[in-house]
Amino acid sequence: MTRDTLFDPLRKKDVARTPEEEVRQKVIAWLRDVQGFSPSLMESEYGFTYNRLRYRADILVFDRQLQPYMLVECKAPGIRLDAAVVEQVVRYTRVLAVRYVMVTNGSETHLLERRSDGSGYDYLPSMPESLR
Repeated sequence: MTRDTLFDPLRKKDVARTPEEEVRQKVIAWLRDVQGFSPSLMESEYGFTYNRLRYRADILVFDRQLQPYMLVECKAPGIRLDAAVVEQVVRYTRVLAVRYVMVTNGSETHLLERRSDGSGYDYLPSMPESLR
């Protein structure tokens, strides 16, 4: 690893050091070290197709049955987490029916949870101690 790269433990390789990548790697460490998710149940830069277009989720966390559980969108510090950013990520849930959606720029984080009836997502007022 050089100063221009970071090691991504999910992709198992060095990646270019960008502000967004630094946020992504901090979130991966938090998911692993604080939330207790196994790296084997996480994937970064997860590719999928929606309306015949290719997209990539920054981080996708799977449950123990290997079903998508949480989608994380990482933005560079200073990028506003406005409604357009959140809508972008929620649009992904039409393909990846996850329980949680997280959007973060490293200093501001929004967490949404799918309604029990599956009709959409609601903002959580604070970060739960555990996302399990």
